[in-house]
Amino acid sequence: MVKDFKKGTALAALSYCIWGALPLFWKMLSAAAPLHILAFRITGSLLFVTAILFFKKNFTFLRHFRERRERSYIICASLLVTFNWGLYIWTVNTGHAIWASLGYYMNPLISIALGLIFFKERLSAPQWAAFALTAAGVIALTVLSGEFPTVSIALALSFGAYGLVKKKIQADALEVLGAETLAALPVAFILLFFPFSVLSGGGNTYLFGSLSGLKNYGLPLWIGFLLAGPATAMPLLLFSESARLIPLSALGFVQFLSPTFTLLIGVFVFREQFSVEYLAAFSFVWLGVLLYSFSLFRKR
Repeated sequence: MVKDFKKGTALAALSYCIWGALPLFWKMLSAAAPLHILAFRITGSLLFVTAILFFKKNFTFLRHFRERRERSYIICASLLVTFNWGLYIWTVNTGHAIWASLGYYMNPLISIALGLIFFKERLSAPQWAAFALTAAGVIALTVLSGEFPTVSIALALSFGAYGLVKKKIQADALEVLGAETLAALPVAFILLFFPFSVLSGGGNTYLFGSLSGLKNYGLPLWIGFLLAGPATAMPLLLFSESARLIPLSALGFVQFLSPTFTLLIGVFVFREQFSVEYLAAFSFVWLGVLLYSFSLFRKR
């Protein structure tokens, strides 16, 4: 048991470190349009996961589309995770990795609130305090900077809602990811084959090119596109194995490695400005994280 716990903790730490370091990978692809990157992330993940499932002789992941209720959950989860992936890539590649970090620090506490609303879960006093401190951080950032952290909250809410829907799907994590990326494949095709435009002051300006614009991407970008699938699926595989070996309460402590890595990369690698306003907001959130961790420790 001790050996399994050590192995599970190491795998969990590795998975969260990879997730936290992914901004470095997406930044290398920043010459490409964020929605093109998202399209290749979806298709690459589907191909990579399908190959693993076939190698394991698991041909049953398509069964999740047979029953209407489960199919609805799969489609809903795929839309939520697609939105989350796309927003995350855009956030990092437009120089706001700190926003992404704040969102994922907030995510477990948002999940607590969603559990309270949808599952009538009872919160302990430390969890109530953790949620209140997170809300105070959002208010502090809004008041001090004059800007509501929309992107951070959108990341936290979309991933929290994704986890909420996933609770309804009782299946192997790899199977579910295969089904989700298959359900999201039409979105990837739309992003690749159809030009999108946004209205600017001087008229319509393309947000990103259609499929014809792909010919302008060089070899390094194409290699990055091919690696987008493994980069997405590998940490999930490590996480799934770790979740089998150690309790979820232990995973609660390790998950904060990911936003910490992202924050450090944003500040020290991407040289994003970590203002006094962000320091104030993060201070409240960090206190909330400590209380949340304490509640897990006490429960454990």
